[in-house]
Amino acid sequence: MKVLSSYQDGRLTLYLKGELDHHEAASALRRISRTVDDYLPQDCVIDMEGLTFMDSSGIALILKISRLVAETGGRAWVENARKQPLKVIDASGIDRVIQISTAARP
Repeated sequence: MKVLSSYQDGRLTLYLKGELDHHEAASALRRISRTVDDYLPQDCVIDMEGLTFMDSSGIALILKISRLVAETGGRAWVENARKQPLKVIDASGIDRVIQISTAARP
């Protein structure tokens, strides 16, 4: 899995690409934590358009990112969740905690 990022005007966008499973989640969280610490964003977009697979460890990652950003007064949300990751997100019910939007394409 790759994690790319961009920062502009207080908004950090994290682009998750590939497959997010329990093997990838810990190293992804370390990279993301460093990035959040570097920028201290007010807004953090978790862009999942490039994420082709996610298991339940992805839910934990989303929640941890949200907490990291909230610790400095910011907010995080998910954008462009595709079909398979969206099924995992829907089953978890985290949309009550964090805003989720879907990708335009399946």
